[in-house]
Amino acid sequence: MKSLTIIRHAKSDWGHDGLTDIDRPLNQRGYTDAYILAKWLTTQKRVPNVLLSSPAVRAISTAFIFARALQIDAANVVINPSIYESTDLNLHQLLTQLPNSVSDVALFGHNPSITNLCNRYSTTEFFDNVPTCGIVQFQWEAVNWTTLETAQLNFFKYPKLFNA
Repeated sequence: MKSLTIIRHAKSDWGHDGLTDIDRPLNQRGYTDAYILAKWLTTQKRVPNVLLSSPAVRAISTAFIFARALQIDAANVVINPSIYESTDLNLHQLLTQLPNSVSDVALFGHNPSITNLCNRYSTTEFFDNVPTCGIVQFQWEAVNWTTLETAQLNFFKYPKLFNA
């Protein structure tokens, strides 16, 4: 059985003139949301043991907040340059190349590819937009990552559900 937790990076800070897009950090709301959602994820049955992240500062920061909350060793946080400015097809291909010894993965990335990837795998819900720090988890009966197709949706959570 395989599970994939897709996480869009938390809210970023646009207030730094001169920074390139890849270098934008999280803003205060982004940090707060990431800590809240990471803590919630620790209560779930299928917790990722490998985290794949875009090299963007906002994605890496979000991934490491989740790694600390989930008590995942930094060696299991893998920064993959191909995730930044990727397409859902490229993300899907990246996932199909994972070793079969890995069962639970979290992917930290960006829209629109994150939302499109969720729609690629979902049979029960259409995702108009996965908001910043949104978490979507899918599960497959598959034992091999190369056979990923549509999947069972375990949950879709996002910050506004916790900040009401």
